[in-house]
Amino acid sequence: MILLLAGLALWSGAHLLKRLAPDAHTNLGARSKSIIAIAIFWSVVLMVIGYRTWDSFDLFIVPTGLRHLNNLMVLIAIYLMSPAAKRGVLLNGVRHPMLIGFKLWALAHLMVNPDPASIVLFGGLLAWAVVEVIVINRADRGWSPRPRGKLAMDAMFFVASVILMGVIGTIHSYLGPTPFGG
Repeated sequence: MILLLAGLALWSGAHLLKRLAPDAHTNLGARSKSIIAIAIFWSVVLMVIGYRTWDSFDLFIVPTGLRHLNNLMVLIAIYLMSPAAKRGVLLNGVRHPMLIGFKLWALAHLMVNPDPASIVLFGGLLAWAVVEVIVINRADRGWSPRPRGKLAMDAMFFVASVILMGVIGTIHSYLGPTPFGG
């Protein structure tokens, strides 16, 4: 549990550093991107090790139908995290499509993983994404939508999202439970 919590803290701190501690971020200078990237890498390593080594148990039984809803939510999350917001029409007026997608991904995983380790991991990541949106909105109040892209780009990114969902699902099946049933 300690490693998982340390990973979540490092993930949150690395992502929030620029806005919550701008002087510290500025003092890092040109090294800031590489230092933050390394911190994020190690946060993922800590979260994975902490999650995989937590001797966990299910707190409730997940209804079978939630797996389908989970997969739909993850597909939408993948699309939201794609470049569609910059190049398409559908997400043109959405301020934080990547963070909305991340929150949707975390919520989807919370629905189908009833064990304490998953609740801490995905709940912690969901909490970070909520805080991140609040911090960004307070720091940058002058946001305006990007110029509209093309609907064809939305279609292209949706097809790419479906393919990526298949790839991620296949890898997920090798590493843990299969998201597609069976």
